[in-house]
Amino acid sequence: MKKNQQILDEFGKHVVQDTFDSSYGSILEIINDTCPNLLLKETSILFQRFNNEEKELIKKYLFETISGTLHDFLRIFEENEQFKLIYEEGETQVDLNKISEMLKAEPIIEGGWIERFSKELNK
Repeated sequence: MKKNQQILDEFGKHVVQDTFDSSYGSILEIINDTCPNLLLKETSILFQRFNNEEKELIKKYLFETISGTLHDFLRIFEENEQFKLIYEEGETQVDLNKISEMLKAEPIIEGGWIERFSKELNK
């Protein structure tokens, strides 16, 4: 059986790379005019009107919005016992909320999941 920290890190990597990175990265492509989706070209043109300082503010806002959404989503599991996030290996089950000191903060704290596992922030 994996150790608790390994389980949390594995889950955190999925949370960040499969949700945060996909959302944040696709929006960065639009802002940076590198989005291959021609349907989003009009949106990309809009962002090209912004200077670098304005683009950085948008990126900061996006980061805060997406990471805040992950925080709020995980808070559901902390504040409502009827909802559980279960890791299962063989016959053993582990409630992620019980092995984390504060599950909702795992993505956003210093040294947390986003900082450690995001491919988009670490480009």
